[in-house]
Amino acid sequence: MQAESVLPTAEPAATLADIASREGQPLKICLLGYRSQPYGGGQGIYIKYLSKALVEAGHQVDVISGQPYPHVDPRVKLIKMPGMNLFETGLGSLTWSHLRSLTNIIEWTGKLTGGFAEPRCFGRRVFKYLKHHGRHYDIIHDNQCLSWGMLKLQQRGFPLVTTIHHPITSDLQIALNAAPDWKARLLIKRWHSFLTMQKKVAQRLDNVVTVSERSQQDIASAFELQPSAINLVYNGIDTAEFRPMPEVAKKPYRIMATASADAPLKGVRYLLEAVAELAKRYPQLELLMVGQPQAGGATEQLIKRLKLGDRIIFVSGISTEQLVRHYAEAQVVVIPSVYEGFGLPAGEAMACGVPVVSTDGGALPEVVGDAGIIVPVKNSRAISEAVSDLLEHENKRKTLSAAGRQRIETLFCWQRAAGQMTEYYSQVMASR
Repeated sequence: MQAESVLPTAEPAATLADIASREGQPLKICLLGYRSQPYGGGQGIYIKYLSKALVEAGHQVDVISGQPYPHVDPRVKLIKMPGMNLFETGLGSLTWSHLRSLTNIIEWTGKLTGGFAEPRCFGRRVFKYLKHHGRHYDIIHDNQCLSWGMLKLQQRGFPLVTTIHHPITSDLQIALNAAPDWKARLLIKRWHSFLTMQKKVAQRLDNVVTVSERSQQDIASAFELQPSAINLVYNGIDTAEFRPMPEVAKKPYRIMATASADAPLKGVRYLLEAVAELAKRYPQLELLMVGQPQAGGATEQLIKRLKLGDRIIFVSGISTEQLVRHYAEAQVVVIPSVYEGFGLPAGEAMACGVPVVSTDGGALPEVVGDAGIIVPVKNSRAISEAVSDLLEHENKRKTLSAAGRQRIETLFCWQRAAGQMTEYYSQVMASR
């Protein structure tokens, strides 16, 4: 992938007097997300809750997003930046009007050849929009787009901050290891070809922030950066929404997981193998999975082989309130991931006062700490033994439930995250 041309700085940096006059004043913040629906993963959740926390801290926040669009607080202005949305509309949605836009052609041909061009094309659209309509923002905060358009914004003098949740190189390696043959590996490499762009962009960004110490180290290694050049602001959990519901009755032998069922990164295979083992000891056992497997995909096939079809309930597209109720009904939540840059499902479950069994993948130990049971990655037997331990010992479940809630309230609430992020924004503004 060739680097797109970047432009020389056209605007003078803010003076010290400008910075001083804004000290203690509400900021005008623009958050960017190339796809931000919260059901699609952690990036959408990050946009939703960070924007809400910043508004509650007194700042003015706009979100510019491509499809699928985020769910934002009514006080947050959503500026829609529609692309071709080919993952929903399909390649056949191309019309003659699309051909008037080079960006649309790039996006369509990328999908046609098995690539993922959304970040690059979102960056092109956002750059075009912000160079005409974005000069009033104090901070523009990119949520892991890492496109050439972001470099153009930076070189035009826009105050840019970029969050990198974790290096997608981790996803790539895990997917390659799980691929059944060379054809699948070829397709996986093609889809992840956007990483070439992201690595080059990351190396030239001035202000990078990430969400865990593990991500800080992994990003530095994958993108050839110094760890000290990557700032750390932990994610938060909305402890008002994700809360214990003592009025909801527990369902005996109900365990729960929130994971993209067909993504090797999420380790669902090891959870299913553990459930098959647990079912021998607990005939009443059932698993509620938040996520939907692909028809005929690897997860669906594994469920059939293990004869677990009557033990698993799949739910998707549910509201936050429904998700919290599901947590309240579960006796144990399992996080089977091979790698997490932070681990929002673990934090959400702990905030809801549900005991957690988590792997040690990525940053999960940073989130769970001693308030849950941590097992090695890719170890279905360890998951099975840990879940069995909790099912057998009610007092241990109660102890971890209380400890988990307290840990999230103390260390990982969004109010704290928003305060730390605001301090970082101020440092960025002062450094200009």
